[in-house]
Amino acid sequence: MHKTVTLRLKEEVYKAFVEAAQAENRPLSNFIETAAFAKMREQQFADDLEMTEIRANQELMKHIRKGSQEARARKGRFVE
Repeated sequence: MHKTVTLRLKEEVYKAFVEAAQAENRPLSNFIETAAFAKMREQQFADDLEMTEIRANQELMKHIRKGSQEARARKGRFVE
């Protein structure tokens, strides 16, 4: 089910969104939704290059494995 969200944008930001949406021949709402979702995914997940670097760092992988084992065993505490 679709939801409606109201945004308050500065005039120059609004114009930039409109121009970008028109350049891609898409409705403004679709452009904003797609851009926001892409940004969110970019920040939540590591890309292939980042994952290669992470996996190559043996010390980091050791800590990740230990942390994963401790989480499964419910050791430690979560810090917000």
